Amino acid sequence: MSVAARAAFVALPAAALAALLVLLSAHELPLRLSWPWVPAAGIELAFLVDGLAALMLLMITGIGTAVFVYAGGYLAGHPQQARLYALLTVFMVAMIGCVTADNLFTLFVFWEITSLVSFLLVGFDHEQAASRRSAQQALLVTGTGGLALLAGFILLAQAAGTSSISSLIDIVPQLPASPALVAALLLIFAGAFTKSAQWPFHFWLPNAMAAPTPVSAYLHSATMVKLGVYLLARLDPAFGHWELWEWTLKAVGSLTAAWGMVLALRERDLKRILAWSTVATLGTLVVLVGLRGEGATIAVGALLLAHALYKAPLFFVAGNVDHGTGTRVIDRLGNLRHAMPWTAAAALLAGASMAGMPMSFGYIAKDAILAAKEAGEAALFARAAHTVFGAIAVAVAAVAAIRVFWRHPGANETPPAHEGGPALVLPPLVLALLGIVLGVFPFVVQDLIAEASVAMTPGAEAVALALALEAGPALVSVAVTLAVGLTVFAFWDPLHRALEWLGARLAPLAMAAHYERALRAIPRLAALVTRALQHGALPGYVGLMVAVVVLALVVVGVSITAGWAWPAASLPSLGLLAGALLVAAGALLALPQRDRLVLLLAAGLTGYGSALVFLFAGAPDVALTQFVVESVFVVVAASVLMKLRLRGYGAGLVDDGPRAWRALLALAAGVGAAAWLLLSAATPFDAALSDFFGTRSVPEAHGRNVVNVILVDFRALDTLGEISVVMLSLLAAWPLLQALARQRDWGARRAAPAREEPR
Repeated sequence: MSVAARAAFVALPAAALAALLVLLSAHELPLRLSWPWVPAAGIELAFLVDGLAALMLLMITGIGTAVFVYAGGYLAGHPQQARLYALLTVFMVAMIGCVTADNLFTLFVFWEITSLVSFLLVGFDHEQAASRRSAQQALLVTGTGGLALLAGFILLAQAAGTSSISSLIDIVPQLPASPALVAALLLIFAGAFTKSAQWPFHFWLPNAMAAPTPVSAYLHSATMVKLGVYLLARLDPAFGHWELWEWTLKAVGSLTAAWGMVLALRERDLKRILAWSTVATLGTLVVLVGLRGEGATIAVGALLLAHALYKAPLFFVAGNVDHGTGTRVIDRLGNLRHAMPWTAAAALLAGASMAGMPMSFGYIAKDAILAAKEAGEAALFARAAHTVFGAIAVAVAAVAAIRVFWRHPGANETPPAHEGGPALVLPPLVLALLGIVLGVFPFVVQDLIAEASVAMTPGAEAVALALALEAGPALVSVAVTLAVGLTVFAFWDPLHRALEWLGARLAPLAMAAHYERALRAIPRLAALVTRALQHGALPGYVGLMVAVVVLALVVVGVSITAGWAWPAASLPSLGLLAGALLVAAGALLALPQRDRLVLLLAAGLTGYGSALVFLFAGAPDVALTQFVVESVFVVVAASVLMKLRLRGYGAGLVDDGPRAWRALLALAAGVGAAAWLLLSAATPFDAALSDFFGTRSVPEAHGRNVVNVILVDFRALDTLGEISVVMLSLLAAWPLLQALARQRDWGARRAAPAREEPR
């Protein structure tokens, strides 16, 4: 790929970032745009840029620019580099659509695009089995969550009467907690938790590290995995007053954060260590969304930005280490500062921010987190949890910044290493330096974070933030966290061995193991269902269909029988009575028959009885059609059966199968149909539809036969489809008919000499 082509791709996120900065400086937030999309369903192509969306857009375009630059150096000379750039561009556009969408279904469309593109990006090296498995896992988990999210959006839109997110924020707090809203909330939880790798769906994110490093830095640290957190933060004003919302987010987020930190200690691959720490951070963000108060929303905004500014460069560092040494296993790495000084500097700066050291934006974000937790929970418990989680973050940062670059690997020999070019060095350095600059001058972004806080707490005034480096309790907390974290770092290897031993014994209980078992169970279940249902016996197929219909009749009938009363009785005409008796006689005569020819003739009586019913019910055209079809069918089918019997196939035409269950099923179907007729007759007739067609048939369709007008004009597209199916069936059968004709001619030619021989 040429330098000019790479520069053109890099210019896309850079131009988007510049346009965003101009937009934010020239206009007051929020900004809204909308166009009709599906007016009949009330769906608009609506977009909103408020403080929260603007914060996400800065990360998408800013980190995106660094990723595009880094990808040019990381995959230099790769034959598929253009494909990576194209996928990253589509992903960036989809992310922009997600965070600016102001309609549930607009958001869902972009949401699913990110899932599909991430599948292609994770499986970029599709020649490798590990990449294919990781891509499949990511797609199945997030795609299944996406389907749940769509169902939740549909229920939420129906319950609230709108799919506009801005309107939902105003309407939902006024609605009672109905079963539909609860179901919608649970389904939305499933979609958000799968996307943001919350427990029990946390396992897919570290496995996605099979993707190239630019993909990991963009999708799995700064953007896509935060979509679930973004959706929860966006809907927090609507559901934040629900205890189900608050306690679910606190419980799931806390469990995810704790489990992610523990699993980070089990890893030896640098990228997977960073991935598990990302899972822990995502859990912390979910907890913060569930907390009450303006301080929690400020902490959400600060941590979103801080995490992007230190985790993306650390992923770049891991990529540089892999690029320069050929390995990411920390046991084989050490003293790389001599061969890779610029990467070591970026690792130190980003690690300091991740550890929450003073003079970094990570310090300010963690101070905001501690303040939010102490305001929302018991202060002692909050400070203890904050210290533990922060200590593991310090240990992870020390592994990436100190162990790899400053500590001797011991008995292991470090592979030969070399520093990358400017495209590999500048992106991590710039992002890590930006994290330090914002830590020293936080006023640059404090207004934006305040606007993001307002977006998560509508109706509140913008908080006058004073993000600054302050001495006192915050520094004491940092000192304690640093001491505990360095202790964990010092005992990383013993802790790793203990956790690895424990994990090996608990592996069958892990969610990843459950996922693999479920994946293996799918084909087994499919085979079982196929053997049970696709057995090749036509009576079994018919019986199953009738049973499903009967079950549906019972379920729906029971749900609508409240207040039911018998319809007004009236004596039927003699013609209707005769038709009904003929139908019943045909059914009863057909039941005991075992010879299929006699069975066909007996069943034909039901068709003639139905024709009589149609005739005396005022539908002579339908009755005539029924007479003709029934006669033709009986004559043709009887002729075929007799022909087969004359050729010696009569024994195979006797049905000796069990009849009792068929009789019961037929009786249940008849009783169900009769009950539904009674229900329909007891329901007041709504003439709106018949009046509509009756009044419009002549002036609009110029026809007095309402049934024909409906078929030919009002349902013209449906009728055209039916005609098309018949035509296509004829075209498909035409080669078979030609083959039969050729076979008949060939057989006649072979038989002709044989007839001439006696002469």
